[in-house]
Amino acid sequence: MLKFFAPLLLFVVLAIFLAIGLQLNPRDLPSPLIEKPAPVFDLPDLASPEKSFSNELMKGQVYVLNVWASWCVSCRAEHTVLNRLAAMKVVHLVGLNYKDEPQDARRWLQQLGNPYYVNVIDYEGRTGIDYGVYGVPETYIVDKKGVIRYKHTGPVADSDIEQTFLPMIKQLKTEV
Repeated sequence: MLKFFAPLLLFVVLAIFLAIGLQLNPRDLPSPLIEKPAPVFDLPDLASPEKSFSNELMKGQVYVLNVWASWCVSCRAEHTVLNRLAAMKVVHLVGLNYKDEPQDARRWLQQLGNPYYVNVIDYEGRTGIDYGVYGVPETYIVDKKGVIRYKHTGPVADSDIEQTFLPMIKQLKTEV
């Protein structure tokens, strides 16, 4: 008798796991860096490569780190959203130009607008590895103490700005 019910039981268990899996958002990937200090970087400035910029300079400020590249189709899709966020002047947007040719990145920003407070060049992708980047775009919200509080995988949409980014930025700015 168990011989007849075993396949049915197995089917029901698999159907339950499938139903649960279908309700999950594939962009909600856990990051081991949430609530941990952001990896420190000191990289060349995209606008002036002879100068460098360190995220240590952002301590005491809430900021958004956006990992992007000119070869990234999804980055182009989110760029107008980032321009709108920058125009709100509620937070500094730091760009991490990932595995890109600097001249291509500069041309891209000239064509589409530059929402970034500063952009750094991660030509070899080592800083991206420190942040756990496995694809672009990825966006992080970092608090005043330099702790990563949120990670968004994939292109940022207007709804993400309204529902997640702005409320979190507002809250983090009130924290000591």
